[in-house]
Amino acid sequence: MRFALDEDREALRSTARALLTELCPASAVRAAWTGTPDNAAWNALADIGALAVLLPQSEDGLGLDETYLVPVLEEAGRAALPHPLVETALVAAPLGVTGLIVATDLGAAVPTAAGGEKVAAPTKAAVEGAAGAAVPSATFAEAFLLAAGRGLRLYEAQEVDVEPVETVDASRHCGRVRPRAGGRSVTDDPEAVAAAFDRGALGTAAELLGLSRAMLELTVGYAAERHQFGKPIGSFQAVKHHLANARLEIEFAAPAVLYAAYAIARGQTDASRAVSQAKWLAGSAAAVTGRAALQCHGAIGYTTEHDLHLYLKRSWALIRAWGGADFHADRVAASISL
Repeated sequence: MRFALDEDREALRSTARALLTELCPASAVRAAWTGTPDNAAWNALADIGALAVLLPQSEDGLGLDETYLVPVLEEAGRAALPHPLVETALVAAPLGVTGLIVATDLGAAVPTAAGGEKVAAPTKAAVEGAAGAAVPSATFAEAFLLAAGRGLRLYEAQEVDVEPVETVDASRHCGRVRPRAGGRSVTDDPEAVAAAFDRGALGTAAELLGLSRAMLELTVGYAAERHQFGKPIGSFQAVKHHLANARLEIEFAAPAVLYAAYAIARGQTDASRAVSQAKWLAGSAAAVTGRAALQCHGAIGYTTEHDLHLYLKRSWALIRAWGGADFHADRVAASISL
């Protein structure tokens, strides 16, 4: 079976890329480190229906599935979009939460199977408990979808207290969120919560794939321009090997992400395992590509003045979000009784 984008999915992806290239350049991401993100790119994505891909047409959505949204999320990753697109369009929208910029603590929660059993026992470093975790986009979100017992509750911004938290990627605007009102129940179904977690992990894998592509493109461009000994450093075998290894990791991860989207959309029995495989592979691709990019850029790559750090630090954050490598490896192993 060949997993690739058809004409309709490619058209949506191309439209998203064009909008994000124009409205979310590196300068906009850099500005988000010290101020609230500009909503121009977010509003443009809303206008093309990216926030409503998974909503039925009867609710003013596009009536499509995850295989259409994942390519858009990859483009959001490529641009390092400083907005919670995964949380809003992929996690909250299918649960009936629409029309708001949504932050959620599910990315730090351990999903449970029906009956409350843990799907896999993660290491402490792999997945933080939801209580007290830093919630991305907390300082500017309009609503919060928070774990509550075995279910999820929705709180409006005025119903919570947010304590800003300093993190490796300041453009994510993380904060600790404490409800001070009752909110409203969204679901008490553990299976719905587990499905929401899987969608979040899938979306994060797609963003990591986009970030990897961005870092590789940035590094290839730099290697072609930077000269040593009268030659571009990209002509040196050691540099070629670093970049080739990164490209291989990306190309291995890409079909896994597409299959995971297909598995969720079609209700395949191996959907959760496919998501974990995709998240692990996309995280590995981002880690390998990030190391290669940093090494090939040399000293300038370590500076905050260079754009590489915008994508590198976002990848560091997302590799650990929605389950780290150990958690997803454990989940795959458990699914095949290892």
